[in-house]
Amino acid sequence: MESTVTLDKVARQAGVSSSTVSRIINGTANVSAAKRENVLRIMSELNYHPNVLARGLASGRTMGVGVLTQDISSPFYGSTLRGIEEALQGTGYHPIFISGHWHLQEELEAIDFLLSRQVDGVIVLGGGVPDERLQEVARRLPVVVLGRSIPGLEDQCLRLDNFAGAYAATRHLIELGHRNIAHVAGEPSHRDAQDRVLGYRAALESAGLTFDPELVQPGDFHEAAGFLAATRLVESRTLFSAVFAANDQMAYGVRLALHRKGLRVPEDVSLVGFDDLPGSMYTTPPLTTVQQPVEDMGRAAAQGMLRLLRGERAEVQRMDVRLLVRESTVRRRSS
Repeated sequence: MESTVTLDKVARQAGVSSSTVSRIINGTANVSAAKRENVLRIMSELNYHPNVLARGLASGRTMGVGVLTQDISSPFYGSTLRGIEEALQGTGYHPIFISGHWHLQEELEAIDFLLSRQVDGVIVLGGGVPDERLQEVARRLPVVVLGRSIPGLEDQCLRLDNFAGAYAATRHLIELGHRNIAHVAGEPSHRDAQDRVLGYRAALESAGLTFDPELVQPGDFHEAAGFLAATRLVESRTLFSAVFAANDQMAYGVRLALHRKGLRVPEDVSLVGFDDLPGSMYTTPPLTTVQQPVEDMGRAAAQGMLRLLRGERAEVQRMDVRLLVRESTVRRRSS
């Protein structure tokens, strides 16, 4: 009969103490990456599985981290969730994902569900849950927030400079000679979308161009919204030679609508997105976009959560965006 693999056996084979193995499993060990990887490798080779339930009862923890996302099927959120999973792997903590689908009531119910499961912490990806509710949750357990800045929780919030990214995208089109630049906006309740509109408008005004509200089309960060927005622009006979979409998914929809209307990208209309999703370099033509370090954001959020769970400061890092110029933008042709 095969003997049970114990924590002590893992420690002996790894050449470390049992308490070190325990701390590595719990994510509280201050050891080198090489030592941590060696212990995890030996655990895998010996097929050692920690008793999560027993550890949870002993520590008063469930070893679960709730993650409120907006859409698990979204390429953007999917990449962020992969980063969270990678950072939690081997720490003993496991993510519990739940979607809010951009509906406030669903988000609030999701928060309540995670609290009812007694998760040890909550990571919130954007959304519209009121600041006051998140502050209340943060008084009960560790909270890390992506895409927003919550008063009193600033060092637990990871935000990117969406204004600067939108400004750079619009400025790029202006420098290519475009003067009539349309914008397909994101979900209006989302702070990222609001900042991108502001960055777009600021770039126009700094170049001495008049902001035209008719060139701003509503959207919701999904491909269909981009398709409908571009269709409306063309059918209204609004003059434009370039489009800045608030995310890559809507840029894909814009590209298809322009194609259906007989307009070529970039020969007739230059197109810029935002996010740099994995598929954006493989579109036809490859999409010029503002790159967000999406997986890194997920990893940073999870690492901040682990620090909070150890009783330390989250120290969530600020991350930069940058414009990636590809083949969907060219200099405007003279009329």
